[in-house]
Amino acid sequence: MLLGLLRSMRPMQWAKNLFVFAALVFDQKLLQPLPFLRTLAGFVLFCVASSVVYLINDVADRESDRQHPVKCKRAIASGVVSPGLALGTAAVLAAVALIGGFALGTAFGLVLSGFLALNLLYSFWLKHVPIIDVFIIAAGFVLRVAAGVSLIVVTRFSPWLYVCMTLLALYIGFGKRRAEMVLVSEAAGNTRRVLDGYTISFLDQLIVIVSATTIVAYSLYTFSAENLPKNHTMMLTIPFVLYGIFRYLYLIHVEDSGGAPEELVLKDRPLIATLVLWGIASIAVLYLGQ
Repeated sequence: MLLGLLRSMRPMQWAKNLFVFAALVFDQKLLQPLPFLRTLAGFVLFCVASSVVYLINDVADRESDRQHPVKCKRAIASGVVSPGLALGTAAVLAAVALIGGFALGTAFGLVLSGFLALNLLYSFWLKHVPIIDVFIIAAGFVLRVAAGVSLIVVTRFSPWLYVCMTLLALYIGFGKRRAEMVLVSEAAGNTRRVLDGYTISFLDQLIVIVSATTIVAYSLYTFSAENLPKNHTMMLTIPFVLYGIFRYLYLIHVEDSGGAPEELVLKDRPLIATLVLWGIASIAVLYLGQ
């Protein structure tokens, strides 16, 4: 039961909260102890808050999850963890997250509160509204970045990164919906109501639009953001972004993957290599390229 409860908190998906570190890295404060420790604490609290959302979401979705070919194995849907235990744990974790959040700072506490409120609206209402459901997922990533900004004194962080983050999250979100459509096929409406509002061809069009816009936005960031080296060496990271986007498209269309992007990031070796190389190149440009 305890193992099932831990699985319901989805530690595999805590990797999403690494976006809290975006401001720290791109504002060139990664090597400063106090900003790093504050950001690390923020990351931990976002992991706690994310677990609250996952527990409540699984309780709300337990009936539809039982009809899903994969999600039926979740601890709450399968009956390993009772809804009462899940909600009680969520309440305790929410209190820990909010108290810790406001202890780090009012701005961070408000962002964390907004993240929890938005995701609760998503769990009980907005996830059933086509297109809006993916926008809410994207907003969650933007709030993670904003939380990181609120934790440190930002002097060089570019607003372009908010644009890139929003577009990338939309790209992954629509890709995930497409993978779900392929997986559940004709049972889509029974397992996730919002899928009735999508078709694979419609999602393909959205993915093309968002992926192309993401590439353009990131390219504009690399040579127009004021915080970057004047020699435009950040443009050298564009090929990594291109390959990462194309690789995810390959996984969606050829491998029929993409339903769990956080698992792909941890399992697909070409994607892992691309992310690592992009990270190394970006840090080298930011910290050594001045």
